[in-house]
Amino acid sequence: MSPRIVALSTHDIRFPTSRELDGSDAMNPDPDYSAAYVVLRTADGVEGHGFAFTIGRGNDVQTAAIRALEQYVVGRDVDDIGALYKDMVYDSQLRWLGPEKGVMHMAISAVVNALWDLKARIEGKPLWLLLGELPPERIVDLVDFRYLSDALTPAEALEILRRAEPGRRERIAHLREHGYPAYTTSPGWLGYDDDKLRRLCQEALGQGFKQIKLKVGASLDDDVRRFRVAREVCGDGFPIAIDANQRWDVDSAVTWINALKEFHPHWVEEPTSPDDVLGHAAIARGIAPIPVATGEHVQNRIVFKQLLQAGAISYLQLDSARVGGVNENIAILLLAAKFGVPVCPHAGGVGLCELVQHLSMFDYVAVSGSMENRVIEYVDHLHEHFTDPVVIENGCYTAPNAPGFSARMRPESISAHSFPGGAVWRES
Repeated sequence: MSPRIVALSTHDIRFPTSRELDGSDAMNPDPDYSAAYVVLRTADGVEGHGFAFTIGRGNDVQTAAIRALEQYVVGRDVDDIGALYKDMVYDSQLRWLGPEKGVMHMAISAVVNALWDLKARIEGKPLWLLLGELPPERIVDLVDFRYLSDALTPAEALEILRRAEPGRRERIAHLREHGYPAYTTSPGWLGYDDDKLRRLCQEALGQGFKQIKLKVGASLDDDVRRFRVAREVCGDGFPIAIDANQRWDVDSAVTWINALKEFHPHWVEEPTSPDDVLGHAAIARGIAPIPVATGEHVQNRIVFKQLLQAGAISYLQLDSARVGGVNENIAILLLAAKFGVPVCPHAGGVGLCELVQHLSMFDYVAVSGSMENRVIEYVDHLHEHFTDPVVIENGCYTAPNAPGFSARMRPESISAHSFPGGAVWRES
């Protein structure tokens, strides 16, 4: 019999990253990286861990939203993930708060990801491998195709997965030997001065990264100066992406980005509101051939579908903890494969690197079968608080070996950073 879940507990965990301006950008000048954290327990004591990522204020609201899902989870079988996902998403009263977006959807993501962490721990496999070894039919059964059928049908999804079946074993071996390419945002936070930018760019090159990213959008003069510094260190042909974090209207985005063309941005990320599908398409036309990337704040698979249908993005940046968890991210990976758009996930915030590596590795093994034009974001912050932190070697994520979704935080970190009573906050 499948293990039964007997308890759900939550924690409001916050890290004072605003003190050093880690994570700072044009729209978020003082983030405190935070996790609305959930733990699921079975009767025999096995735990599954998950979280929703926020940047400080409101993390208590997010944590309360997770607690509101307790009645859907406690008493259910661990193997019931597909049904549990739909039960939470389609509860008619909770759905009114979205539907399928915002705080409740992020809460569902945290719980669904904790369920998968629990399932993978019980199976004794890292999540990327557990998913990568599932038969195509099982993978398709995990996806909610409502609202997708005009772009992706179950039959088309099954064909994508069957096409990728040959070579799975070889790709698993390749991941274990070589890892998955990463790029780093660590040099590019907007609050860093030029000397720190220059030093961190040099360090990124020394660590083997083949791409970096700069935050932009507060001041064009500053962006030109900072881009020039990065180019001087990294060289003319080195990929440097830029990220505006939703700073601009459509016309101002086109004007601003074109003013940076001399530096050859590898992509421009989140140039405008994540909900503005047609705006992204207009920007893509107005700045061509500079590619547009977005996704970390895209609410659900339906908006991703529209971005792809409109030809609005050249890179899809899914987030592991904003849409409805692993199940919905599988749908998004399949959509990207259908439209031939590479997935370069958002990471960076507390725990996001730990989670999203599994999704990209699953995509490589079982969906796209490719690493071409694909990289995973990496930021060197807060990994020490996790029991199975990411490991970067020569600019690549090494494939996790430990069972689970790499989501488990150290008990002492939870205690010290719980808000407002943890030691870190009492002493501030």
